Amino acid sequence: MAKWTESQLDAIKASGGTVLVSAAAGSGKTSVLVERIITKLTDEVNPLSADRLLVVTFTKAAAAEMRGRIEAAILREMEKRPDDMYLKKQQILLAKADICTVDSYCSKISREFFYKLGIRSDFRIMDDKQKEDLQSQAMEEALGILFEDPQPA
Repeated sequence: MAKWTESQLDAIKASGGTVLVSAAAGSGKTSVLVERIITKLTDEVNPLSADRLLVVTFTKAAAAEMRGRIEAAILREMEKRPDDMYLKKQQILLAKADICTVDSYCSKISREFFYKLGIRSDFRIMDDKQKEDLQSQAMEEALGILFEDPQPA
């Protein structure tokens, strides 16, 4: 078992609301969050189901790492309790957990509730190349206007 700092234990054990874990790179955020999740999944009184998880990161790599670590932690728990059907179910339900980037989660919610947002259901997210092309086009247009009339209104 890892040796946790007091702040890390607070984050692991916090209950009754939302928890935001913010710390410097390499400080153990991912380990703390994985321990928190496993603690919640294996709570004997009020266990959390893996398909109810929402874990939001900034990069796809971080999301993939988080999912992998959670799965590994569930497998470690299953080694301790090989006949535990609940843990086996959690391993399967983990595939339905929202462990993703901020932008992919926002996109998912926007697709689900497009009608409340007043946007079209077939919207799409611009990729980096499209963004660069539009920025270049806007810059060319702005410079064209400026060169045509050096004193625009």
